[in-house]
Amino acid sequence: MKKYQWYSDHWGEPTRDDRRLFLLLTIGVFQAGLSWKAAAGKKEVFLKNFCEMDVRQVAAFFPDDIDRIAHDPEMIRNPRKIKAVVQNARAIVKLLEEYDSFADYLWDFVGGVPVVKQYELAEEVGNTLPEATVIAKDMKKRGFSFVGPVVTCMFLKAAGIFQDQVLSAE
Repeated sequence: MKKYQWYSDHWGEPTRDDRRLFLLLTIGVFQAGLSWKAAAGKKEVFLKNFCEMDVRQVAAFFPDDIDRIAHDPEMIRNPRKIKAVVQNARAIVKLLEEYDSFADYLWDFVGGVPVVKQYELAEEVGNTLPEATVIAKDMKKRGFSFVGPVVTCMFLKAAGIFQDQVLSAE
C-alpha cells in the first residue's frame, strides 16, 4: 500500500478527533507548494516528530526541537512549516481555554453538521469556499499559521466538515 493511501481512503470522513484534526492540518501546512501525496505520505514521520500529534507536547517545543526535526532526513525539512506546526499547536492549546476541544471549535462554525456542497460536474469543485475563508480568518486571528483560504478549505474537506457531492456520474 502506498504511504498516502490512508489519506485518500479516509478523505472527507467526518472526524471530531483532535489528534487526527491536528494531523490533517499539519498535512495541509506541508502540502502548500507540494502535492497532497508528498505531504500525506509523511504521516508516520509527522507522528514521530510531532509527539503522535499531541498538541500540548508540540506547543512546548523549543527552537532546538525545530532544528532537530529540520535535520530528520525523512522529514519535509522546511523550517517555516515546522515552526507553523508548533505555532498551530500553541494556538490550539489557547483555544482549549474557550472550547472543550479543537473539534468543538471547528464544528461550531457549521453547527455540528457537515456542510455538503453539490456540484453538477467534478470540474466545478473548487479548492476554496467562502465559509472556509471565514474560518481561515478566524484561525489567523487566533494565532494559527499557514492557514490561508486554500489550505484551510482543503483541511476542512479532509476532515469531513465540508463535503463535495458531484451529481453527474462522469
